[in-house]
Amino acid sequence: MNSFVRQIILSAFFSLFCCLCKADPVFYMNQVGYDARGAKTVVVRCDTKLVPGILFALQNSNGNAVYIAPLNGPLKVEEWDKDGYFYQADFSEFTAEGKYRVYIGAKDFSSQSDWFQIKGNALAVTTIPSVLSYYNKQRANTPTELQADAAVQLYGSDKTVDLRGGWCDASGDVSKYFSHLAYANFMSPQQIPLVTWSMINTVQTALGLLNKLNVYDGMVNEALWGADYMMRALSKDDYFYMIVFSYFNKDPKARRVVGLKANSVTTDEYQAAFREGGGIAIASLARISQLKKDGDFKSAEYLAAAKRAFAHLLANNTRYDDDGKENIIDDYCALMAATELWIATDSSLYRDEARKRALNLNKRMSPEGYFIADDGDRPFWHAADAGLPVIALCRYLDKEQEADERSGALSTIKKALDYNLKVTANVDNPFGYARQSFKFRGAVKDGFFIPHENETGWWWQGENARLGSLAAAALVGGRLVYPEKGGWGIKRELAEYASHQIAWILGCNPYQMCFMYQYGKNNVPYMSSNFGHGSGKGGISNGITGKKENSDGSGIDFKIKDNGNEWRWTEQWLPHAAWYLQAVTAMAVQ
Repeated sequence: MNSFVRQIILSAFFSLFCCLCKADPVFYMNQVGYDARGAKTVVVRCDTKLVPGILFALQNSNGNAVYIAPLNGPLKVEEWDKDGYFYQADFSEFTAEGKYRVYIGAKDFSSQSDWFQIKGNALAVTTIPSVLSYYNKQRANTPTELQADAAVQLYGSDKTVDLRGGWCDASGDVSKYFSHLAYANFMSPQQIPLVTWSMINTVQTALGLLNKLNVYDGMVNEALWGADYMMRALSKDDYFYMIVFSYFNKDPKARRVVGLKANSVTTDEYQAAFREGGGIAIASLARISQLKKDGDFKSAEYLAAAKRAFAHLLANNTRYDDDGKENIIDDYCALMAATELWIATDSSLYRDEARKRALNLNKRMSPEGYFIADDGDRPFWHAADAGLPVIALCRYLDKEQEADERSGALSTIKKALDYNLKVTANVDNPFGYARQSFKFRGAVKDGFFIPHENETGWWWQGENARLGSLAAAALVGGRLVYPEKGGWGIKRELAEYASHQIAWILGCNPYQMCFMYQYGKNNVPYMSSNFGHGSGKGGISNGITGKKENSDGSGIDFKIKDNGNEWRWTEQWLPHAAWYLQAVTAMAVQ
């Protein structure tokens, strides 16, 4: 289509635009970049409804319209924006690399987005080195921390243990966690062990990309740093110490090995169950042993430690679970542990345990398509690891060859992904934000954000880790159950779903906030922390939540200042970047 014809089409369809939108439209976009092979959308908000079939143009740096298509919409999200009408400019089929913007206008009127890049593996190439740097700077390796953690005291005891290493948990918290929220039973996130496993996953699946970026050795060394901490955290009694807690105290001598309850109440229940970081720690140690690389410990020692810890939890796990009962988090974490040990050893012991846990997950699939978290009817929802059941089943299928076993796991993955698409699309959803089902005051309901009234009694925050986990699950799981040639190797709906979650993190959200620090146009303010730690380039902040005052998580909120509670939105946290790393690795590798 030549430029003259383009101009005729644009004039015909856009001539009404200036009188249809009283104020300039607002454009929401991925502020870091779009993968040429992937789904690509810019969201447009207008304060009035536009005529049906109105077009947008993708304009290159020379000002030429290189792609023209209708805007999708209008879409309304009443609980977020009562006055706005939202449209989607979808240019997924356009793959030429370059600098572009979305343009709407005619001779007497024009409006356009900021410029953005389309290029191959855009996010992996642009951000993985910074994610690695972020973790490197989060190391608990200052002289003060290393001295304190060489002999950190066990809560309620005069005994000390050497727990040097690991990463500070967040830009406002220099504590070190395998997991927290254990007392709530259904909300434990995976922290230091997940970071380590995510790095090893990238090392094993994206070798060529890491070499191209000149960060392969750095990624291996950072993963070994995590593995070495887990080795020190493995007690002589074969359980892992769960938490080194700072009490938010600047005095390093205040640090203790603890179990943690609400409001920073500490206990001596510091033994990590499968769901409290123990399972993913075992998985990480078993998997890193296969790199045949030595850190402070030998490669064979990593595997031996994983075997010891797994045997211990087989016999003792429910002793460490706070309610004495296993739930879905134990299942998917133990599945990861058993699978990695099976891959590393080819032992029938780990094969049988992996199959048992995979079957448990299959049985937890509800007729609606969401997982059941307990032995009753509680839907599984999670603010950080919502995609981990699917990722665990996918990793299991990397080893499992028995047809019947594979069939059950594949069916569960398919149902889970189908549900994610369905619940996300069952309301107007211009940003494609991943919705979820949860039980609130006895009834199951769907919503964008987790309920603020939950088993923890106090904890809710932005869910960028959850979005990354669901994007990773859509990509990795989609290639098993909905494979297609081209693009990211999955069907269009899943590609769009994955793209929307990562784009939200990177600025395509109602606050136009890029939550990856020092990327994009708008960032949250710098947050400082003890021992010189704080916000780091490549780190990802918590993000957007439901309205602060709404106990069911409805509405929408993001606060830079909130009398000390702004951490719910602005604080960087280890799992966000870990899940982002898994997702962009999956985007880059087929």
